[in-house]
Amino acid sequence: MLKSVALTAAQCLRGTLRVPGDKSISHRALMLGALAEGLTQIEGILPGDDPRSTAECFRQLGAQISTIDGARVEVHGVGLGNLRESTDILYTGNSGTTTRLMLGILSAQPGLFSCLNGDASIRTRPMGRVIEPLSRMGAQIWGRDGAKRAPLAVLGQHLRPIHYDSPVASAQVKSAILLAGLLTVGETSVREPARSRDHSERMLTAFGADIRYCPDTTTVTLRGPARLSAQQIIVPGDISSAAFWLVAAAIVPGAELLLNGVGINPTRTGVLEVLGRMGADIQIENERTTCGEPVADLRVRSSRLEACEIGGEVIPRLIDELPILAVAACCARGKTVIRDAAELRVKESDRIAVMARELNRLGARVEELPDGLIIEGGHPLMGAEVESHGDHRVAMSLAIAALVARGTTVLGDPECATVSYPGFFEELARLKLGP
Repeated sequence: MLKSVALTAAQCLRGTLRVPGDKSISHRALMLGALAEGLTQIEGILPGDDPRSTAECFRQLGAQISTIDGARVEVHGVGLGNLRESTDILYTGNSGTTTRLMLGILSAQPGLFSCLNGDASIRTRPMGRVIEPLSRMGAQIWGRDGAKRAPLAVLGQHLRPIHYDSPVASAQVKSAILLAGLLTVGETSVREPARSRDHSERMLTAFGADIRYCPDTTTVTLRGPARLSAQQIIVPGDISSAAFWLVAAAIVPGAELLLNGVGINPTRTGVLEVLGRMGADIQIENERTTCGEPVADLRVRSSRLEACEIGGEVIPRLIDELPILAVAACCARGKTVIRDAAELRVKESDRIAVMARELNRLGARVEELPDGLIIEGGHPLMGAEVESHGDHRVAMSLAIAALVARGTTVLGDPECATVSYPGFFEELARLKLGP
């Protein structure tokens, strides 16, 4: 295992690339394929650690899933209500999505007993926000810290439908409830304070579930019980992974990159909106639709960035991109303020504290807020020793910051990037050589 990597400033950053498949969509394609009747074929799936965790959990539950290494993954589903009880612990690795969405699925499997556990990070992350509404539906879940943290045990039940007013805009909360509703008789609905990413709703509809939105678009309803039929899925490129290259090309002088086949789902494009407000030169080309998801090619060129305020309703649409946007803010003129992002403190790391600490080591001026950051841009970055803290998005964000830092930056534990972007550092080396 590579303990560290030395990174230097980019003299060039040019080329064309395709980012890995969308992690959120990859998870959901595997899950719904395993719950559907028939053979689901998935192209472009993310071959990362998190989807591998999802696939292995469903193999233990009876689905046949081919290896996640080739161009196409085949999932022979068992049909709703036909999961088998695993004789071993379902290990979710570092994946919060796997853990939380599995809770919804397993809670609705009458008589099925399951144990869920993950790595050290998962065992610290809050699960109560999902368990609370599932318990209202009749779920029986036990675990540490008052059944709020892994390891967790689930005994499947015949659940009752609910209407849940979620206190947070969270795709994982919404998805767990909707997935529990697949085997529940009646209408299960979720209302959010703002609309979170809607990949679950789009994919549930594609697999045959009865999904509808209320006119306010922040309330979604599923009518159960459902019947899911196998599908052909093409996973678009992950805009969260694309965000690293969008910022890299924007801050490296003379850079130009073309990113092919990136998902531009409107519930995920907050990063494009904010970078546009900062003055980034990004062009959206060749827009099309793939399996119900909007896709485009993104061309980005070096720009002069200006600071801006980031908060409010845009936060759910770019929560995963805030670490790399903090890097963009370091290179922008003026003071950038990020607020309403306390969710960052309960990700794979405390991303607010970690990004403030590590960027300051590089010479940036970053102040930590309870729910965000204040970043005084325009101060030259200097190479230093920095740590990823085992967080894939932190690792890649610091690697992009190193592209404009004077001297050598040594990044500890870079291999955690494989969670969402296998081959990231090889791609970075290639693009620094130019076309």
